[in-house]
Amino acid sequence: MAAVDEAQGTTPGPDTERVPRRRRGTLQHQDRRLGYGLIAPAIVLLLAITAYPLIYNIWNSFHYAVPAIPFINGKLAGLANFRRMFATGSIFMPALLHTVVFTVVSVVIEVVIGLVLALALNKPFRGRGLVRAAVFIPWAVPTVVSAEVWKEMFDPQQGFVDYALKLLHLPGATTTWLANTDTSWVALFVADAWKNTPFVAIILIGGLQVIPAEIYEAAKIDGASPWRQFRRLTLPLLKPALMVALIFRTLSAFLVFDVVYIMSNGGPGTSTETLAYLDFNAFHVDNDYGYGGAISLVLIVLCLLIAGAYTRIFREKA
Repeated sequence: MAAVDEAQGTTPGPDTERVPRRRRGTLQHQDRRLGYGLIAPAIVLLLAITAYPLIYNIWNSFHYAVPAIPFINGKLAGLANFRRMFATGSIFMPALLHTVVFTVVSVVIEVVIGLVLALALNKPFRGRGLVRAAVFIPWAVPTVVSAEVWKEMFDPQQGFVDYALKLLHLPGATTTWLANTDTSWVALFVADAWKNTPFVAIILIGGLQVIPAEIYEAAKIDGASPWRQFRRLTLPLLKPALMVALIFRTLSAFLVFDVVYIMSNGGPGTSTETLAYLDFNAFHVDNDYGYGGAISLVLIVLCLLIAGAYTRIFREKA
């Protein structure tokens, strides 16, 4: 059309350009509305299962929400629920300490062993697929099932752990593992590491497989030792995968509940209670939804701080 106009010595007027533009704008607007309509159910569902409970929990944390005490139930509490955490005799601070210790120890164990497994399983050898599948099985087992299994294995009467120690003439063959504070923590660390180390290994194997093999070949030609290759090449290039593994495992360990609830039930006494376990007791045992909401809110803030700290540390190093 433009060629015809030029041949006739005329140029297209504004009316001829306005129609396609209007149609194009109408189509884009319709596509945008269609896109919003398609994602609207998912957004509504997410708001229903996340935003509403979160807002309601925040409201509870600033109110007395104790159905068993009607004359104060629903009344404004201000910061009373938060002050209660730090009051004399409160078990919030010991639970926080238990949570931090569990998080640090379990994450260190799982990342170190997971890295070793990833390096070993990334090398080609006969039957590698079968070995990988066998190593990853614990991660596929539900936590409730694995915790129950390990609870039975640490049983002093019929557990496999005491039997194996006795068979090998090693100390601890008659230990009642879950009746002592120190040994209870050992049992929890072992059960958690068995379940979650494969998850770390999976992430790190994915990170190792995207590292070009040519880099290692060039390092070998330059005479770099395996340790120098690991320290100068593998670790720096593995940082993105390592960051993902650390964030996921740290947050998961910080919110640990199921393995503690099943294996030690917070005991002996309150020696293995974590913040998530304390929060569970506040909600489902004491029916104190205000105090439970305050603990939940503190957990959310701490998790956000942990994730932000990890992101900033890795960003600065990158």
